Parts: sequence; C-alpha cells; structure tokens
Amino acid sequence: MSEGPQSGLAAVSAALLAMSRHLEVRDVLKTIVASARELLDAEYAALGVPDDHGGFAQFVVDGVSEAQWKAIGPLPRQHGILAAMLRDARTERLADVRKDPRFEGWPSAHPDMSDFLGLPIKDGDETIGALFLANKRCSKPEGGCGFTEDDEQLLGILAQHAAIALTNARLYERSRELTIAEERSRLAHELHDAVSQKLFSLRLTAQAAATLVDRDPARAKGELQHVVALAAEAADELRAAVVELRPAALDEDGLVATLRTHVQVLDRAHGAHVTFGTRGVRALPAAQEEALLRVAQEALHNALRHSGAGEVGVTLEKYGTGAVLRVTDDGTGFEPHAIRRAGRHLGLVSMRDRASGVGGRLTVESAPGKGTTIEMEVPGG
Repeated sequence: MSEGPQSGLAAVSAALLAMSRHLEVRDVLKTIVASARELLDAEYAALGVPDDHGGFAQFVVDGVSEAQWKAIGPLPRQHGILAAMLRDARTERLADVRKDPRFEGWPSAHPDMSDFLGLPIKDGDETIGALFLANKRCSKPEGGCGFTEDDEQLLGILAQHAAIALTNARLYERSRELTIAEERSRLAHELHDAVSQKLFSLRLTAQAAATLVDRDPARAKGELQHVVALAAEAADELRAAVVELRPAALDEDGLVATLRTHVQVLDRAHGAHVTFGTRGVRALPAAQEEALLRVAQEALHNALRHSGAGEVGVTLEKYGTGAVLRVTDDGTGFEPHAIRRAGRHLGLVSMRDRASGVGGRLTVESAPGKGTTIEMEVPGG
C-alpha cells in the first residue's frame, strides 16, 4: 500500500467509526461512499442498492456535483458491469472500464471514467449492494489500472463493515416503522375510547334537547349548553391526538418549540395542569430529538390517562454535551416491578427501547401514592 500501515489503519478506523454513527439508511449509504472514495483516493465513488425489478432502489454518488447528477438523468439499470457484479458477486478491477466488452456506455452528461474498482456488498449469501470507484488519483502504468490489489483488499474490508452498517440501519428503520404503526393503533384506540364516547353523548344530549324544546324550553337550553361543552371537549381530544400523531416538524421548529406546543395543547385539553420548562438546551442530532419527543409524549400520555395527577411537569435541560428530559406527576404512582410482573408496562419497554436506540438511558422512579418521575438522558452528538 502507498501509505504506511499505521496511517492506513487510522484511515480505516475513521471510516468504520463514521459508518457506525448513523442510523438512517440514506445517511449510511452516503457515509460508505464518501469513506470509500477518501480511503482509496478516487475521483468518483458510487453505491447502488438493487430493487427487484432490474433497477436500483437507491443509488448514491460522491465526487459528482448536484448539477451533474441532475443532468445525468434517471437512476441506472442493472446492466453491464453493474449487473455482473450483482449477479456473480465478484470483484472487478479494470484498467479501463470503457474497453471492457460488457461496457454499454453512459449518458452524455456522465463524467468520463477509466480505471475501475467495484465489488458487491453481501449480507450472508444475499447481495445487498454494489460499491465501486473510478479514476484513482495517481500516476498509472501504461495500459494499467491505478487501483492495486491492496486497494481491492482494503475496499473488501470496508464492504464487510458496510454490510453490517447497512443491515443495522435497515433494521432500525423497520423497527421505527413498526413503532409508528403501534402508535397509530394506540391513537385509534384512544379516539374510540375518548372522542367517540363524547360524540355519542353529544348526539344523545342533542336528541334530548330536541324533544324538550316545545314543552320545557328552560331544560332544553341546559341540554344545549351541555352539547356545547361536550363538543368543546371532543375538539380538544382530537386536537391533542393530532398533535401527537403529527408533531410540529422537528427540523423546522426544533425540540424545545415542539415540546412546548405539545404541552400547551395537553394543558388545555385535560383537567391536570401541565407545565414545561427548559434550560440551556442546544440542538441535538435528529434521532435523539425524535426519541426525546416520543418518550415525553408517552410519559405524558401515561400521566394524564392513568395516574389521576393534578400537576404534570416537563423539563428539558442541558446535561453535559447532551440533554436530560424529566416528566414528573403527582398522581397515584405505581410499583414498577409489580407492573412488570403483571405484564402492564405502561409503555416503559417502548420508552427504554427509544432511549437505548440513541445511546441514552431511561430511569423510572415511582411508588404507590408518591407520583412518578420518568427521566431520559441522551449524550451529545
């Protein structure tokens, strides 16, 4: 290898650490491509994730400008050398890709490429992607390839770890999709239990008022006032559910503003007094902010629906380079171990999973008659 072994290991280590920091599939793909291009000092790098229809579900490039990429046009199909790499699961190292008999050309806006190094990314026996580089930045022997056997081995190591990072990211996204589905199901049950009952009561009360209008106008007026109150309660329930289902965009408003809005809506919708305070919190990585928001929502749901609390407080404070979230209520409390034995987790498992999923920690303090405090700590980005 052209670099000394120590500097080479340091570069590989940096690339692997960069891949392990991301949970979103798209971010993982971008990091793999950028790391491979930098590690092997290539002018271009790309990674394609195949679909089941002869094309690519995702295709990420590095070294090509956004304007160039738009001009190139649609994602490539699985043809030529790309298809061979995916089909045969074999590494390809070529002095000039344009002279290979499998080469089928590329769009006019595509950058010109010569020497080529590509290999499949495998998860067990399944080929889950194709990683390739072009135009090694070095002096090349006459008619020879700039990429060496050492480069091939190095890219092979990177591809093995890329497979792990990509598989983990896919599992994370699937888990998050399941969590979203569970939340939607829970919200549907809430709407049925709360709003539907209020609307049913509203209909009965309105029918009663209609029958009383002629013979007892005073009672009819009272019933109509009850209708107004029920309608307001139903509207508040719906508003609270919608806010939980579609919170203000964290990317636009940030965690603090989103939490404050959520707490204000819940304070209006419920009999308990719900407050929010914050101190010194800066922007956190997107995954951490989403986890903190969802844990706060789950803890608030438990406090307002199950604890009988009169006061519920939410605080978000700076904690080292990260943050700590606390949701405290003065409700009936519970015995955490007894709840676990009885199989009624009150969302604690989901909250712990969210915390650990972003490198955080969740603690629960509660006792019968003593209220409950749920605390979540997350490190900085």
